Amino acid sequence: MIAAWKTAGDFTEAPTRPTAPSPRRAPSGPIYNSEKPRPRYLMNVTLIPVTPFQQNCTLLVCDATRRAAVVDPGGDIDRIAGEIERQGVTLEKIFLTHGHLDHCGGAGALAAKYHVPIEGPHPDDAFWIDQLQAQSARFGFPEPEPFSPDRWLGDGDTVSFGNVTLEVFHCPGHTPGHVVFFSKDERLASVGDVLFAGSIGRTDFPRGNHADLIASLRNKLWPLGDDVTFIPGHGPVSTFGQERQTNPYVADSVLARSAV
Repeated sequence: MIAAWKTAGDFTEAPTRPTAPSPRRAPSGPIYNSEKPRPRYLMNVTLIPVTPFQQNCTLLVCDATRRAAVVDPGGDIDRIAGEIERQGVTLEKIFLTHGHLDHCGGAGALAAKYHVPIEGPHPDDAFWIDQLQAQSARFGFPEPEPFSPDRWLGDGDTVSFGNVTLEVFHCPGHTPGHVVFFSKDERLASVGDVLFAGSIGRTDFPRGNHADLIASLRNKLWPLGDDVTFIPGHGPVSTFGQERQTNPYVADSVLARSAV
């Protein structure tokens, strides 16, 4: 299933060969609070689960310009391209949170198909991107098209498409070069595999670091606000506030006990 919603509206879920989608509220509630001033530019968000790992590739569309960015095209390029064509938008850029196969395995092919640049992740993940072919062979994935990002990203950078600008936060831990994309206006973050609804990213991969992951969450993400809705690399969306209350790994109460 392809899940889609406007960040200022309701969540909908539609089949790949859709009839009219039936609106329903997102699991975490509507992303936009109607009591707040309406943002000048709305951003459509479509989750496209890809690869056998069901990674949340995300199509972001600037409503004002109908220009788009794809976050973490891990594979299933025909499915991603089909959604781009179905919505009738112009792909402008590809953004990568980190260098694991299920998040960037299709980036080279998608960039070549649409002649667009790839931005991200942080250069500390270059060693993962250099191993894409080996990662693919290990997991039985199709051989990926090699690529090198057109732009590496660092903490404090911004990326943009259409009239939308996203802030970049370097959040190491799951991988050393992991980045998170944040829309301050929409209160929306694309966090890759740093955080999940009810869990956190693994840190037992090469150059993973649990202490770094916890520091990324506490010092980079939590200060953005409890109301921020985040799109994880796998599974359902949630909010930072919900995870701070109930996540068995990083809830405030859990971290307080671990600090004692």
